[in-house]
Amino acid sequence: MFVKNISLPVTVAVVLLTTAAAACSPGTCRVKDNCSTGRDCGAGLYCYSCEVGFPGSRCVRSKATNPFRILNKSVPLNKYAFLTTHNAFAIEGEPYHTGVPRITVTNQEDTVTQQLNNGVRALMLDTYDFEGDIWLCHSFGGRCHDFTALEPAIDTLREIEAFLSGNPSEIVTVILEDYVHTPNGLTKVFTEAGLMKFMFPLSKMPKNGQDWPLVSEMVANNQRLLVFTSIKSKESSEGIAYQWNYMVENQYGDDGMKAGECSNRGESSALNDKSKSLVLVNYFRSVPLKPMACVQNSGDLRDMLQTCYGAAGNRWANFVAVDFYKRSEGGGTFEATDMLNGELLCGCKDVHSCSAGSSCTVA
Repeated sequence: MFVKNISLPVTVAVVLLTTAAAACSPGTCRVKDNCSTGRDCGAGLYCYSCEVGFPGSRCVRSKATNPFRILNKSVPLNKYAFLTTHNAFAIEGEPYHTGVPRITVTNQEDTVTQQLNNGVRALMLDTYDFEGDIWLCHSFGGRCHDFTALEPAIDTLREIEAFLSGNPSEIVTVILEDYVHTPNGLTKVFTEAGLMKFMFPLSKMPKNGQDWPLVSEMVANNQRLLVFTSIKSKESSEGIAYQWNYMVENQYGDDGMKAGECSNRGESSALNDKSKSLVLVNYFRSVPLKPMACVQNSGDLRDMLQTCYGAAGNRWANFVAVDFYKRSEGGGTFEATDMLNGELLCGCKDVHSCSAGSSCTVA
């Protein structure tokens, strides 16, 4: 009798777990539904466990909503928000290219091609002079070393070229932390990668807070690649936009993750400087902690976007930069970007509310 008595709660627990796992049929589970494999989850979702956020496994989002397909493209570029990957090139499992094991941290799990296919539309890249060429490095002190080098920049740039060529209605932004001092070094590598045909010209970029051109015009003119550099002189020497002439940006790293605070990074003017018509919000740790990314990319991120909205003079972010962009407790970075696009495009809390005939949630 004693054995039977203690087996009853175990049996009940097993039944409850089985029932929870079977709450939806394979391929139909929605965001935050329990799952056991990726086959359980519907399109645009995958089965994921976040030990610090929730027990077991659940379906979470893996793809962004394309706002261009919800509202016509006759809207200025600065009326959209774009999911941005911090150190998009610092990818787990990237092969060694120097013959020396790498000693550096990583910030993403997907290739750049996968990031773009999943809806990322802005990439943060660190460019360096290295071995007589331009490389992407996750380094320090302004120099690339064989143990901090990720790959030749042209490899990633060719991935961007392939995406833009295969997706003629899409726009991609590249934000460079730039340590290249070779004269015309960036121009050379972008030319070799076949990207110059897509470059949005410096002469069309607004400097006094005006709206950017319409997305429809940028697509029609095939000027679908925006490139910003952190070196001011390259605006005159290579015609590449100096980032902080066009956008404001909050502090990055741990200092940019303090709840209730949103201040500008040193190179940026004040966040409420409306002579810059683009707003970039960083939300990632100084040293990436992958197990924590699912929590920081969820409610914490949305709270920071709200804080930075006030700090930026009641302007929503156009770019939201994160680590491990797919890790979340449910909607994550994709839901946050949907919220931004909803606010920017129609004053609603979700971009899907901007569709014709949809109801708008404002609170």
